[in-house]
Amino acid sequence: MNLERKGLQATLLMPVAVPTIIVAALLIIGTVSNPEAAGNLFSSMLGWITQTFGWFYMLAVAIFLIFILVVGFSSWGNIRLGSDHAEPEYSFPAWFAMLFSAGYGIALLFFGVAEPVLHYSTPPAGAAETVPAAKEAMQIAYFHWGLHIWGIYGLMGLVLAYFAYRHGLPLSVRSALYPLIGDRIHGWAGHIVDTFAVLGTMFGLATTLGLSVSQINAGINYLWPAIPVSTTVQVIAIAVITLAATASVVAGMDKGIKNLSMLNMGLAVFLMAVVFAVGPSVHILNTLLQNTGAYLGGVVERTFNMQAYTHSDWIGNWTLFIFAWTIAWAPFVGLFIAKISRGRTIRQFVFGVLAVPTLFTFLWFAIFGDTALHLIMEQGKEALIGEVQSNHAVALFEFYDRLPMSFFLSIITVFLIITFFVTSSDSGSLVVDSLASGGLLETPVWQRVFWAFLEGGIAAALLLAGGLSALQTMTIVSALPFGIIMLLAVAGLWRALVIEGHREGSINAITPVRPHSNGGDWRKRLNGMMKFPGANKVEKYIEGVVTPALEEVSEELRSHGWDVRVSGATGEVSMSLVREGVDEFFYQVKATEHDAPDYRPAGAKSATFWRADVHLSHGSLGYDLFGCSKEEVIRDLVDHLEQYLNFIEAAPGTLPWEPVSN
Repeated sequence: MNLERKGLQATLLMPVAVPTIIVAALLIIGTVSNPEAAGNLFSSMLGWITQTFGWFYMLAVAIFLIFILVVGFSSWGNIRLGSDHAEPEYSFPAWFAMLFSAGYGIALLFFGVAEPVLHYSTPPAGAAETVPAAKEAMQIAYFHWGLHIWGIYGLMGLVLAYFAYRHGLPLSVRSALYPLIGDRIHGWAGHIVDTFAVLGTMFGLATTLGLSVSQINAGINYLWPAIPVSTTVQVIAIAVITLAATASVVAGMDKGIKNLSMLNMGLAVFLMAVVFAVGPSVHILNTLLQNTGAYLGGVVERTFNMQAYTHSDWIGNWTLFIFAWTIAWAPFVGLFIAKISRGRTIRQFVFGVLAVPTLFTFLWFAIFGDTALHLIMEQGKEALIGEVQSNHAVALFEFYDRLPMSFFLSIITVFLIITFFVTSSDSGSLVVDSLASGGLLETPVWQRVFWAFLEGGIAAALLLAGGLSALQTMTIVSALPFGIIMLLAVAGLWRALVIEGHREGSINAITPVRPHSNGGDWRKRLNGMMKFPGANKVEKYIEGVVTPALEEVSEELRSHGWDVRVSGATGEVSMSLVREGVDEFFYQVKATEHDAPDYRPAGAKSATFWRADVHLSHGSLGYDLFGCSKEEVIRDLVDHLEQYLNFIEAAPGTLPWEPVSN
């Protein structure tokens, strides 16, 4: 698929972009024209969906988490997100740091203090403001922001990375359906999937932006009481910060998103360190350990708890909202995770995505949430409960008011929320633009600016229509169809992995013997092992021996009616079988440089040497043909062709098998 389309008509994928723009425009116009009627409609929709489909959200999230764990710890976990010889683009520390950045967002700033305090004062069951209520409050917070939401993000990231980097499909949600519907993903079915992905992302973004400005407004009012807490101020804040996000978009990825993300990470860690230092440090560590154990012990029961016998709206206001928000947000976070995870194995990916952000989240709630509960329960700061109940957005700032350096911490937090807002709007615009352009990663700046303004418009309209309630409604509504799409993505990825498993089975069933030169003379063979040729020798070998071998096999295959293509360049030659314009089989011999082993002869002039490595569509096989005769090269090629034909005969489905790059 050509990912370098030019011009307006060719850049935007109209069957995706147009429906998205129409839905967003109708929502904005309808809401602004009659906010009260829109608010009533949103309220009734929220009640109906949570009562009717609450079970679906909970079951879907459970499936996502179980599936990604099964895949990660199965034999499929060894599959690389890229070619078989691909190396990760980032070191483990750098990768973990970026996962940390992705795992942290406005949600933890908004709910880090508010959620534990609210659950403590108004628990879903049992007596309020007791020690059991405090334990329950923290376990609920861990459950809401732990493994389950990262199972959702991880699943979407794994789907996008696997199909894009392993099979050369667009970095788009539609690619997950390839094992189910084949090339029809490029038609109306794929357009529908990506449209829902874009809409879900936009409403998830709107929710995030709405929470951000309400907290920014609360923080500014706390610092400067003359500025009121009002919808007008929040809409103005959306407009101003959207302009800042636009500037970040224009600056580009490295100068904009990257720098802001690093700043966010540093400020977040700084706030955690300060609160940990001035707070009950030993108590924080004790509760972190205890609550983590309690979470792990009760995670299964909580996963399937629907409060079916109490008929409470608590599930809808909390668990379903958070899970639906995460599902709507999944294309955005998933695409980010996919972009930084190329070259990792599936097992590495699953461990990193689930463990690292979850542990960080637990630490955040232990530092902020448990400290807030300690202030209430041990230091008599009960007034904090009423302040949080009256305005969730002000919770963090009222919490700071009970700590040293409160004004300084509040200033840093307001700035951090603003930078998170800008980062979310900027990177969200990039993701939406990519999805609306059929998986393109390079698009005109004006398009990203347009999506940034549209996201800001949706957030402002929903705030006018009813604030957090309207944001909750649209998030849960948009997550319903996309939750179904994610279940289809699970089925697609499962089928793709089964197909790949058959491929590996066919290879193992007829494992080619590595060709050896020198006619079986072990002395000559041993002597060859002690030679470390340079680039020139290997290039001449490929040109003089390997290329004629591939040409000879190609001529024979053409006589049997196959469309065979042989192509080469300096230091490499490849042969592919083509059917209906698709590379069915790919065999390449390529000159590659390697570090010389420690056993190389003393006094060797170079610390590296060159090999004639064999590559198939999924990368290097890890062995060298240099020194093999023409007949031995042909034997190796035919062995691999036999493997492939055996796979084609036994495979339960089809996937693109075009060569993938590192």
